[in-house]
Amino acid sequence: MTLVAVVSDYLLHPFYPQFFETRFGVTDPKYVGYYFAAICFMVMIAFPFWAYISKKTAELRILIYTQAVAGILALFCYATDSYINFWILSLVMVLFKGSYLLVYPYILKVITPKEHTSTIGLLSVVVHLGGILGAVLGGLTVDLVDASYIFLIMAMGDFVQMGISAYVLASKKYDTKKIEEIETTHEHKNKGIPKGFILKIGIVTMILYFSDFLIRPFFSVYWETLSGYTDKLISGTIYAIPGFVALLALWINSKRKQKNGYQGILGALFLGIIGLLLQGIPFGAIVITGRIIYGWAIFQGVVRFDVLLFAYSTPENYATDYSKVHFFQNLGVLLASFSVGILVDHHGLQIPFTVSLIGFLVTLGIYYVLFRTVFTEKTKQLAKT
Repeated sequence: MTLVAVVSDYLLHPFYPQFFETRFGVTDPKYVGYYFAAICFMVMIAFPFWAYISKKTAELRILIYTQAVAGILALFCYATDSYINFWILSLVMVLFKGSYLLVYPYILKVITPKEHTSTIGLLSVVVHLGGILGAVLGGLTVDLVDASYIFLIMAMGDFVQMGISAYVLASKKYDTKKIEEIETTHEHKNKGIPKGFILKIGIVTMILYFSDFLIRPFFSVYWETLSGYTDKLISGTIYAIPGFVALLALWINSKRKQKNGYQGILGALFLGIIGLLLQGIPFGAIVITGRIIYGWAIFQGVVRFDVLLFAYSTPENYATDYSKVHFFQNLGVLLASFSVGILVDHHGLQIPFTVSLIGFLVTLGIYYVLFRTVFTEKTKQLAKT
């Protein structure tokens, strides 16, 4: 379900500038940024809402209805020729689509804490793999057919998620009530979350996501400009390199044993800085090298931040705690969306890499300052034990 959802989300991600130009004649990069910002805002308000609803209604039951509505709205997005109607329809569609994020904390409820690191890594790879498939499939659709058909594929994806949710609920093969048992017996039930922990991790990941997203919307245009290749399949493939690297990273992580899944965040941030430096140099081979290094870094960093969050949360609060952090992360994406169009319009296609590099340096510094005390206190507790 997550793979299908992410593929649907990523179909147009690398090609929004081209899509708005060919479909509506909109060429101003600022409007692309505004649209991304609007999408992020809808996700920001959608996920906490669905997380609250999930306390009273089963996640999979919610998904049956929300994905059905999202699929119908995707069909309307395909049919409309009005720029204003497209904004309205697509943003309401995102509001309902955002409910699929409930699957993430739902999965972590039904597994043991020991499985969290590997499962979060697996889910992260699924997201990256969905990004690869989405970018490639989107590029093929834009090149060979028409960008509008992407919304037909999105609708099919939504209906598939709806069908899977209904099947799992109706099937006697799966015990969807397993969560209740885990909530009452889970060893983390009595573990107190450090004061201000959610706010701290929210602020750090907000800056990280701001920095990461800043280089995305115009990357395919940046690549086509420096390489001279305008083929959208190639652009989508280069854009998706971090996804390929994530597959390798998951395999390597599965072979290594770590005491704490969140160890290595500092190293990941350092590598991210190097990857950004290389991507900002307008030479094809150097950009690809930087993309590979950056892909490794962002995968390791994002996975470990999620492990850090769930290490201190409890199963009954997974959805709400994750929705709070996710709100901050989407706020970072929202700020990046507002900024990137203006930055590119005034300073060119390389400026996102410079600003993103500064963002990674700030993330590194704030992470060290905010979480040094948390880890010090935990070390003292372990020593006493």
